[in-house]
Amino acid sequence: MSKIHILGICGTFMGGIAAIGRQMGHQITGSDQNIYPPMSTQLEQLGIKIHHGYDTEPLSDDLDMVIVGNVMTRGMKATEYVLEHTMPYWSGPQWLGEQVLRHKTVYAVAGTHGKTTTSSMLAWIFEDQGINPGFLIGGVCQHFNQSARITDSNIFVIEADEYDSAFFDKRSKFVHYHSNVVILNNLEFDHADIFDNLADIKKQFHHLIRTIPQNGLLVVNHDDKHLKSVLAMGSWTPVVTFGTNQAADYWISTNPKNPQQFHINKGSQRIVSITWNIPGQHNQLNALAAILAAQKAGISIEQSADSLSQFKSVKRRMEYIGTAQNITVYDDFAHHPTAIETTIAGAKATHPNQRIVVVIEPRSNSMRAGVHAQGLVNAVSEANVCMIMHDPTIKWDADVVNQLKAKQVKLLPSTSQILQALNHNQKSGDVVVFMSNGGFDNVAQKYYQMICPS
Repeated sequence: MSKIHILGICGTFMGGIAAIGRQMGHQITGSDQNIYPPMSTQLEQLGIKIHHGYDTEPLSDDLDMVIVGNVMTRGMKATEYVLEHTMPYWSGPQWLGEQVLRHKTVYAVAGTHGKTTTSSMLAWIFEDQGINPGFLIGGVCQHFNQSARITDSNIFVIEADEYDSAFFDKRSKFVHYHSNVVILNNLEFDHADIFDNLADIKKQFHHLIRTIPQNGLLVVNHDDKHLKSVLAMGSWTPVVTFGTNQAADYWISTNPKNPQQFHINKGSQRIVSITWNIPGQHNQLNALAAILAAQKAGISIEQSADSLSQFKSVKRRMEYIGTAQNITVYDDFAHHPTAIETTIAGAKATHPNQRIVVVIEPRSNSMRAGVHAQGLVNAVSEANVCMIMHDPTIKWDADVVNQLKAKQVKLLPSTSQILQALNHNQKSGDVVVFMSNGGFDNVAQKYYQMICPS
């Protein structure tokens, strides 16, 4: 048993590392500045002590190792202390890859969007089919009580992020994972704080592909032109494609009379139909990707389809909060314009003829820096009402702000003012979707409690 301290423990990935380390019998403690549910709750339930802030107090001499999250930078007290005292330190991806994944058959889910949901679908397929997989996912699937676990099964499902590993390791996390089966969902420009352009991200995806063995499998979205260019850089692993038309090896089609039912096809042959409660074509593609990956483990398309017909949503992925005063409230993790746009489309398909009210917190570094601001203007066009929390630190051009205002988008500086505006403008039949990749001051729950009868 080792005594390990984790810097940046409350991020979804590092919190998962903590959970796995604890299950392996290690003594785990951690530090973080941003402590909020669901990760803080999960860590508390595991009995893991969290120190608030990044000072040196928890860095005792008897630690066997410090695992450093990518939130840590040079100049932070804890970072400098670790370096000056020559304490043994690893990045989270390196520790996971060497201590856990090297000994497993790894199913990795990569892409700009849909990683958490697709990973959860794949883990659920394995679970429902009796495989009892290990996993580390950037969210809590409602079929499981935790975002990460290690089991006796040889199969491990991981959400494979392209973000960098640590201040001392600028490789993407996913190159550490020794992946055998990799899903490539999609590829767009994101993470402008670490990548200069789309070509930089493509290069990292190419590096991931270079690590996959010839007896593995690549499951690739045929509709995505950027993934095609990544494959053209070199691939040594069998590829199966999925998409929305017959050009892909397998493709989906939706029942026009029932948006909750879709079909999986191969060529002109319909293989199976799935009826479920998960909105949006993007989630149908996520499901098909998971189904094709599960085939590598000997699970048939029909078996996976049966499992996914029971699939429950991931927390904060169009998570249904409740309905009160005939107003339906959802909480969603969307934070990139494409994800925002597809979430709105899914809400409109699930709730036709109802007013879709979208409330957005631009929290990612790329969004706040204005990299995706123009894309956001287009992404919110199909919402009936849109409110954006816009504080003075957000760096958007005046032209973008004017375009948003021209679309009647309300720019509000705080969640309290958002709640006031919602209360003033709400109508019976509204569908209100809150979107953020952070805590967003728990505003979705606050709004639902506000409209609930006392």
